[in-house]
Amino acid sequence: MLDSKLIRETPDLVRAALAKKHLSVDLDAVLAIDTAWRAQLQDVEHLRATQKQANTAMAALPKGTPEFIAKVQEMKAVSAQVKEREAVLKETEDKFRTAMLSLPNLPHASVPEGRTPEENVVFSFHGAHEEPKPHALPHWEIPGFERLFDFARGAKVTGAGFPFYIGDGARIVRSLLHFFLDENAKAGYVEVSPPIFVNAASATATGQLPDKEGQMYETADPLYAVPTAEVPLTNFFRDEIVDESVLPIYRCAYTPCFRREAGSYGKDVRGLNRLHQFDKVELLKWVHPATSYDELDKLRGDAERLLQKLELPYRVLLMCGGDLGFAQSKKYDLEVWSAGQKRWLEVSSCSNFEAFQARRAQIRFRGKESGKPELVHTLNGSGLAVPRVLAALLENNLQPDGRVKIPTALLPYFGKEYLSFA
Repeated sequence: MLDSKLIRETPDLVRAALAKKHLSVDLDAVLAIDTAWRAQLQDVEHLRATQKQANTAMAALPKGTPEFIAKVQEMKAVSAQVKEREAVLKETEDKFRTAMLSLPNLPHASVPEGRTPEENVVFSFHGAHEEPKPHALPHWEIPGFERLFDFARGAKVTGAGFPFYIGDGARIVRSLLHFFLDENAKAGYVEVSPPIFVNAASATATGQLPDKEGQMYETADPLYAVPTAEVPLTNFFRDEIVDESVLPIYRCAYTPCFRREAGSYGKDVRGLNRLHQFDKVELLKWVHPATSYDELDKLRGDAERLLQKLELPYRVLLMCGGDLGFAQSKKYDLEVWSAGQKRWLEVSSCSNFEAFQARRAQIRFRGKESGKPELVHTLNGSGLAVPRVLAALLENNLQPDGRVKIPTALLPYFGKEYLSFA
């Protein structure tokens, strides 16, 4: 959520920043509701003061006297006014909060201009993605693929995008998750095992609501199956004040993730490319505002090291304003090279939300000098998502005999030098 004072005092600055995201935002409507709310609040506060003065005057009068009875009547009239105006104020407050929740976060000044994904900036390349891989195939075309990754039976049991992982298919997924968690622990992240269902307040705090309702699986309670561990992790400190001395706080978590992925089609949904249920390790930081962009660079580096240890070629994209998410101020995407498909697959997004999520969730720290509560900055990134990393491993490391060579860093977890589909 944005700072209402910032919107009120510098609306042109906010309009210019929002325009960089190429989203349709009626800031004037928000300002009009804010003006109405402040006028109504002033009216209610005046009536409350009048009510308090009448109550004090009444208390000083002898009970039963004409003056006392007149003051009682005055009190009743003022009380009725207060009750009526408070109801109107509450309605306006609700409208104002709804309007504020509809506003996206402002992009950082360093975010490049651009409207579409094609205008994202290639920040860096790593590894020889142009190196010929004569035996590479799209992973779903590898002979025997369905023996380890059974999409047909998954569709029968649940639906499309919910595969079974069998034998070494399940083993390689487990190996990747353990590798990610162990490496992130070495980088200073404390492992957490969070709930995989969250309430509406938690989804609202991180910006999933109101924005991504159609992408989440919802129960009748209502609870939401997590689209990412970012949601429960961020809310760990919701409505709390932490001491400044404990910042930055690093956490990581493995969860299955659930996304409807409505509107996906074609090559984007083949095989492991886009699933409705998938496994991911998430990295989360709560940091001091003064250090949040240094922490974003460190976060990106932590995710990159995992790809480097897996010996996978990848690139880093700096997202342009039009391809920046609703809640992010700045975001880098890590894309791994898919040798069989001959294209890039996103495996991690590393984002700074500044105080946007913290203001919604009221996550604060008490400053050493001021002694007053201040909003933290939150950051998160995938460290990493399994399916596309696995797709790249299968395609880039496919051998002439149909086996897949396991990267050295993964051998202690997988226990074998090759994955076989036979």
